[in-house]
Amino acid sequence: MQNAGPSSHSFDSQKAMGGAISRRRLLQGAGVFAAASTLSTIGCTAVQKVDKNYRASGDNIRQSVVHWCFGTDPNPISEEELATHAKRLGIASVEIVAPKHYKMLQNMGLRCALGVIDMAPDAPFVKGFNNPHYHDRAIKATKDAIDAASAYDCPAVISFSGYSAVNPDDPKSPHLSREEGIQNCIDGYKKIVGHAEKKGVVISLEVLNTRDDTHPMKGHPGYQANDIEYAISVIDGVGSDNLKLLFDVYHVQIMQGDVIRRLRAAKDYINHYHIAGNPGRAEIDETQEIQYPAVMKAIAETGYKGYVAQEFIPTWDDKVAAMAHAVKCCDV
Repeated sequence: MQNAGPSSHSFDSQKAMGGAISRRRLLQGAGVFAAASTLSTIGCTAVQKVDKNYRASGDNIRQSVVHWCFGTDPNPISEEELATHAKRLGIASVEIVAPKHYKMLQNMGLRCALGVIDMAPDAPFVKGFNNPHYHDRAIKATKDAIDAASAYDCPAVISFSGYSAVNPDDPKSPHLSREEGIQNCIDGYKKIVGHAEKKGVVISLEVLNTRDDTHPMKGHPGYQANDIEYAISVIDGVGSDNLKLLFDVYHVQIMQGDVIRRLRAAKDYINHYHIAGNPGRAEIDETQEIQYPAVMKAIAETGYKGYVAQEFIPTWDDKVAAMAHAVKCCDV
């Protein structure tokens, strides 16, 4: 197995996040925050000023869009319809779609930047690599996803640690410790990462928040990899460039905050981004706390060349307008 990249060094979160702040640095930081505020005013315009025909340049940020959140009621948008809107808006990819749609995307000149795994009948993030009891299922589902992705030039597939409960179906089940979960993930991913290397597909391990219990897709109480350090410990333990970090800004903001400094510190581990407004996982607009133009600028400055995917749950009546608005906000 190949050892390279971030696996050759340990991730020191205290060093990355800590350090004394001098008065000069504090004043410089104030200038950064002022600039971010200006960017937000420019990029995240008021709802009534949305340009539904805006087209992203893609010069610094390659945008993608996740289907599931636009395919929900009311007024669900199909995969093909979403792809049509995405192409018009300058979005390069539609992701988290079933492999049967890859050919359609390819024919439209689009890509699926992140492939889905099928763990039916369970949600894929519940029974994962942190529990040896589910290794066979998780490995098979990941292998199938890798094979489908490789056939259509899909660069990555999503993956999850799983819940900490030994039996997620039993409310009284004992829980795996953090250390046990990390080691089990390492052992499990080592069994499949060689196949990912052979096929040229990256496995993207996602960090999810465990705080929001208002909606089954806004938060995931019980999920074990709920901070960046957990995922990075797994990645370092596996030691392959084909296991990377899916940095979901929405989830990281809820669990840890300090998003820009964290993405800079973890830049060598990250191969994919998901974004949404917070609170509520809704539109990227002036009602939420994350200043996405500033976040996008920081991502670009790290030299990142992958995809940033819109994964918010639309609340506007016009979902296409919401998508256009988010695209413009992130086109820095």
